[in-house]
Amino acid sequence: QVQLVESGGGSVQAGGSLRLSCVASGYTYGSYYIMGWFRQAPGKEREGVAAIDSDGSTTYADSGKGRFTISKDNAKNTLYLQMNSLKPEDTGMYYCAAGGPFLNPVIAGLSPDEYNAWGQGTQVTVS
Repeated sequence: QVQLVESGGGSVQAGGSLRLSCVASGYTYGSYYIMGWFRQAPGKEREGVAAIDSDGSTTYADSGKGRFTISKDNAKNTLYLQMNSLKPEDTGMYYCAAGGPFLNPVIAGLSPDEYNAWGQGTQVTVS
């Protein structure tokens, strides 16, 4: 079972930047995983922000295209989300998620149903 721990959230003014990190452990050796960032604002459903598959291919929600960048450092087992030009509507709890293990590479999507391991979340507030 994969364990995920996020960090890097905080309060910033509109137009500012934050970089979220997610350290993962518990991977099954030789298997494939997808990784993603999700967010949830009060009273709203959890939504996908960005995802990355084992080959490094990325997917972004329209809301973050051109502003957010998802990346990973396999040597450090760490997933990142660089967020620039932040807007008040980006406010929410941000979650790191992992899907897998898979026997073959899988395209990473933005549906929460594709992921079976979740971090505890890190709060992002943009004012």
